[in-house]
Amino acid sequence: MTSDTTAGPDQQTVETPAGDARITWHPAKRPRRVLALGHGAGGGIEARDLRALAAALPPLGVTVALVEQPWRVAGKKVAPAPKTLDTGWRALWPALEKPGVPVVAGGRSAGARVACRTARELGAHAVLALSFPLHPPGRPEKSRAAELLESGVPTLVVQGGNDPFGKPAEYAGLPESVPKGTPGSVPGGAPGGAYELLEVPYGDHGFAVPKRAPLSQDEALDIITEGVAAWLAVPDGTR
Repeated sequence: MTSDTTAGPDQQTVETPAGDARITWHPAKRPRRVLALGHGAGGGIEARDLRALAAALPPLGVTVALVEQPWRVAGKKVAPAPKTLDTGWRALWPALEKPGVPVVAGGRSAGARVACRTARELGAHAVLALSFPLHPPGRPEKSRAAELLESGVPTLVVQGGNDPFGKPAEYAGLPESVPKGTPGSVPGGAPGGAYELLEVPYGDHGFAVPKRAPLSQDEALDIITEGVAAWLAVPDGTR
């Protein structure tokens, strides 16, 4: 895989109806994709998986845009309702498109849900769903599968093997599509579960692995960065 040199990160403030959001750009010198990554409800862009992707992908021609939602920029402790998160993400999209290359929408946990819910309407090239919260811990009946299955674009789910919000084995039982009107479905979303699944063995919701695990934390992060890089390198129209 060809490597490229990169510039340092640059921050951009974007006004949205939900307040000011912030993009931290990790640019590739000659980008072929922008990967936009939103954070979860319990943390920010300092998450280990987001940091690892921001470091690994720009040399491979992928500009990484780490997106901080307005509530985080304002210093609030609790995330707002999903509708407000979606509003902020939509308002950011023109800035993410400005480099002039296809944009892959992504995020971890709640950020992955936002990316899935809005991908089709915004014209996202694909979706990267890190630690998609398939259901609340211990509540598999409260499934959010409809959001994932209706993204309408090719989607890669990266899931920890011990994630209490949904283990990789639980994805085997998902339907190919969801009926219209299913709770949690996305208005206008396209049915058809065009997603791939990458497991990070022993990883929890934050991809932390136990010290007793047969792989190190760095090795777990390598699974993520190498898997995402390979997925992004697949030529258009060949999935």
